[in-house]
Amino acid sequence: MTEATSRRTRLSAVLAILAGGALGIIGSTQTWLEATVDDGSPVPIAVAGADALAVVAPLSLAALALGLALTIVGRVLRHVFAVIAVALGAGLGWGAFRIASQRPVDAVAGPVTDATGLSGEKSIAAIVTEVTATPWPAVTVAASALILLGGVLALATAHRWSSAGRKYRTDRAAGPRDSIDSWDDLSRGEDPTT
Repeated sequence: MTEATSRRTRLSAVLAILAGGALGIIGSTQTWLEATVDDGSPVPIAVAGADALAVVAPLSLAALALGLALTIVGRVLRHVFAVIAVALGAGLGWGAFRIASQRPVDAVAGPVTDATGLSGEKSIAAIVTEVTATPWPAVTVAASALILLGGVLALATAHRWSSAGRKYRTDRAAGPRDSIDSWDDLSRGEDPTT
């Protein structure tokens, strides 16, 4: 694999994880479900993604942080982070898929309790007549697929990625030094002329 191909795969993996995480964060604030309750009100109760699936925002934020960290970590941590990305994508995808396909009553319980004052799974199931899904759970499934794909790509190719730039290295390479090395010395408070 050439250096250019290695850079492209690294960029693709990182961008997939970042895009999936960003879509997940956006999706967590959008309406995922609408619950119609049998209380005489024709207006359905809107349920945001964070209410329907409590882990959507934390998992998406973790994916964003992980994607950024992949750009600077060493070889061993790249593999560890890639495995974590696969797990994040799978967990987020499973939860969002369950809500998109089944539209479970437990996903609308919090907002229905807030609107009606009733609590308990049986009580809520008795008054909820219909639960409809918006496209956002499906969008979050696609976002989780991006995170999963980015993690798999990183796992498969991380051993070929070049190391982080000299800005992040703590070792000093022997050999000729250029003006950038001198500036780095100055930044560390060292005299490059000695």
